[in-house]
Amino acid sequence: MNSIIPAATIEKRILAIRGQKVMLDADLADLYNVETKVLIQAVKRNLDRFPSDFMFQLTEEESKILRSQFVTSSWGGRRYPPYAFSEQGVAMLSSVLRSKRAITVNIEIMRAFVRLREIISSHKMLTKRLEQLEQKYDKQFKIVFEALRQIIETPKKPRHPIGFKGED
Repeated sequence: MNSIIPAATIEKRILAIRGQKVMLDADLADLYNVETKVLIQAVKRNLDRFPSDFMFQLTEEESKILRSQFVTSSWGGRRYPPYAFSEQGVAMLSSVLRSKRAITVNIEIMRAFVRLREIISSHKMLTKRLEQLEQKYDKQFKIVFEALRQIIETPKKPRHPIGFKGED
């Protein structure tokens, strides 16, 4: 399968904001090879396709935090906080941006979201299995520790000294 954009490039641009996996408008515009303002204009012409669970605008505070995480300059740049698109919002972009590249990039982005879900699911399964093993072995080790405690706590019988007792 030949991709125009490496999967790692897309996956690095998927962020967790407000408890959702999202991509920012500037990253999407870069992948689609359009200007951010062109992407936003297309979205605003079709706002009814982008409910709040598909797209939301970051607050000023979220935007500042994001800038500080990426250590970007405060000079120049945007005049408004970026928009974040959920997986469904990215899928909806394919109906708004109709170029061949947009379609191809959207397919790759959807695959990246699926891979991320698979990784998260796999991680959850491994965590659950580890917890099961810990419970199982905790029970087994409990028996061992109980046996050790009994050995340690068993009162020692007085021992008779070996050898002859001298007269004082």
